[in-house]
Amino acid sequence: MAIEQGIWKLAGTTGELPQKLRPTGLADEGLLEEQIMQDVSILNRDWLLIGRQVRTGFDKLIDLLAIDANGTVIVIELKRDKTPRDVVAQAIDYASWIVTLADYQLIEIYQAFAERHQRPHASLEEAFEAKFGIPLDSVTLNENHQLVVVATQLDASSERIINYLNAHAQLSINAMFFSAFEDQGNHYLSRAWMIDPDEPTQPAVRKTRKSPWNGEFYASFGDDRPWELARRYGFIAGGGAAWYSKTLAMLSEGDRVWVNIPKTGYVGVAEVMGERCRADQFMVETEQGPSRLQEIVTLNEYPHIHRSVAEGEEETAEYLVPVRWVTSFPTSQAFSEVGLFGNQNTVCKPTTPKWEHTVTRLKQAWGIN
Repeated sequence: MAIEQGIWKLAGTTGELPQKLRPTGLADEGLLEEQIMQDVSILNRDWLLIGRQVRTGFDKLIDLLAIDANGTVIVIELKRDKTPRDVVAQAIDYASWIVTLADYQLIEIYQAFAERHQRPHASLEEAFEAKFGIPLDSVTLNENHQLVVVATQLDASSERIINYLNAHAQLSINAMFFSAFEDQGNHYLSRAWMIDPDEPTQPAVRKTRKSPWNGEFYASFGDDRPWELARRYGFIAGGGAAWYSKTLAMLSEGDRVWVNIPKTGYVGVAEVMGERCRADQFMVETEQGPSRLQEIVTLNEYPHIHRSVAEGEEETAEYLVPVRWVTSFPTSQAFSEVGLFGNQNTVCKPTTPKWEHTVTRLKQAWGIN
């Protein structure tokens, strides 16, 4: 289905009609690429650019490369003067090269990119930690990859191909549409996704073998959140953006979840006692009876729970899931060793052999059956 974008200037007084801004088109997609270089959030605020005009092993140039907090590599291809079907085929061709890259090759790609384009961080390790707040060695680089086609429009055949590849070929590919508008000398850019990026999709091609999910959930508890309050009142948390809070909805009453604090270690395992809810609505038991957590913790203790959220921006709110701790430990007693699973999704269902090993080691260390 063709996607049409428009922007209207709302009337300032009663009786005036909204005015549709004049579309100007994107005559030069190179200009769009320059804007993305200045601010990658034009595409996605949770991506880190690592390459531009990256030469492949078969002497073709990938427009842009990025990674996310999980180490997933994103191939970004602008349509330019290619036909819609050609750009989809070309993105898939590039993916056949990306999947072969080792960690050190991606690190070298970023180093060349940083030097050529004078990026603020000279190494991928520095850039990754500055962007995501976690060390690069805590994730597996290029275990997954995604493809994104950037265009002003796609034909119906290309849209069918993209939908088919997502649904049946275990290939994560999406399209992003941009339109330009002008109003009294001011220029605007609007963006739309073909497939909602927050919706779960088929996993991209993996370089490592998968194991059956063992039924145990993993949770990442941000080190900027109050772990001791979470132990005392029984919750895990996430928020600030949909990427961080939506995965909490995967948890249901009765699930078991193992909790890791990035750069610290595993600190507890819990049974889920209810569904995800907004932090300002989260109830806890006190000596005086049930109370809202927001009413009994101070701003200094938990600033996230006191952050105001504008109407219509609920995805930026803090969300909590109630849990009963089977066992938990202060951060000084966190369990950490080489080879344990780590992931920056707030909650996930790991299907790697490393997860089975991690749960086994934690059960041994904590004496849990």
